[in-house]
Amino acid sequence: MDVIAQIEAAATLLAPVIRRTPVVASRVLADRTGHEVWLKCENLQRTGSFKPRGAYNRIANLPRADRVRGVVAASAGNHAQGVAWAATSLGIESTVFMPVGAALPKLVATRAYGATVYQVGETIDEALSAARDFAEQTGATLVHPFDHMDIVAGQGTIALEILQQLPDVGTLIVPTGGGGLLAGVAAACQRLAPRVRVIGVQAEAAAAWPASLAAGKPVPLAQMTTMADGIAVGRPGEVPFEHIVKCAPTILTVDEDALSKALLLCMERAKLIVEPAGAAAVAALMARTAEELALQGPVCAILSGGNIDPLLLTRVIGHGLSAAGRYLAARVTISDRPGSLGGLLAELGRTGASVLDVAHSRTGAWLAIDEVEVLLTLETRGPAHRDDVLTALSDAGYVVHVQD
Repeated sequence: MDVIAQIEAAATLLAPVIRRTPVVASRVLADRTGHEVWLKCENLQRTGSFKPRGAYNRIANLPRADRVRGVVAASAGNHAQGVAWAATSLGIESTVFMPVGAALPKLVATRAYGATVYQVGETIDEALSAARDFAEQTGATLVHPFDHMDIVAGQGTIALEILQQLPDVGTLIVPTGGGGLLAGVAAACQRLAPRVRVIGVQAEAAAAWPASLAAGKPVPLAQMTTMADGIAVGRPGEVPFEHIVKCAPTILTVDEDALSKALLLCMERAKLIVEPAGAAAVAALMARTAEELALQGPVCAILSGGNIDPLLLTRVIGHGLSAAGRYLAARVTISDRPGSLGGLLAELGRTGASVLDVAHSRTGAWLAIDEVEVLLTLETRGPAHRDDVLTALSDAGYVVHVQD
């Protein structure tokens, strides 16, 4: 069976159980790019991400003899929930290995969907090694997060939906980790709509695909550090690699600032909660020009997931606001005399900045005996207003050091 037949078979299998997620227009991104932009909301999928598509397709296709021995998976969260939900829906026992640092909400949700969960190691690779050992010892089937054709076919059903919902779509932008989603989308578009430009997006600090494509084979990264844990995969899968090489989609990267700004935009303007990995496609539209992306026709950005720890969400919102010029953290040296702080705050009041936090420090070795340092956190109206505030303070004679 060729790849498009497998994707179409997966779509038929999934139709009764998987949500047909909506596409939502984004005027702010359309204004920015000069193209019609739509968001494919897989963050509203069952379990909060696209992962159940591949997981259900893989498990439902297991022979009866394999089903009785159960399934096992390794994941930081989204694949774990997808496997747990799919297995429980099909009446099959599931075991999931998750890293020790997995987000608590994802851990709790995976157990709630019916899986037995063990926390092992610090990374997905360590959890995956434990899952493989479990599979060998018990006979359970390992449901890999991306390296199996049933997974690729299941994820590819997203492309079929998009082509039905947006028949004239010209560009598809896809968050990319191990490659299952990108491979499925690219394969479907190559066969059914070869006019469509497909772009994969990786987190810059966890980008295994550029080096692997250059080497002509999957190669591991030495290290990864990114808030986008959903696409933090150290080595592309063999099966996705084969299809991605054939389809040759463009693959690019975005940095952490772009990811946090994109998450903030989704929340503020689209009223959609997404996780950092889920916002990667939007980050590309914000961080790069339409010319750099070579956009064509209407654009669809896939929001691949919305399972974000509220604690991380709080930090990312703060980071996003700072990156967007909406927060200003600064150290200001003033005279240690009565009224000096009042004068500083009055100057800030004239700029229209909102003071969120103020702290005094007299202990800095760099301070003169009659000086005090004031640590300020301000809310501004954007980059231009932020620059105006700094200029006003400088013109008023204050020595200001901006905190990163």
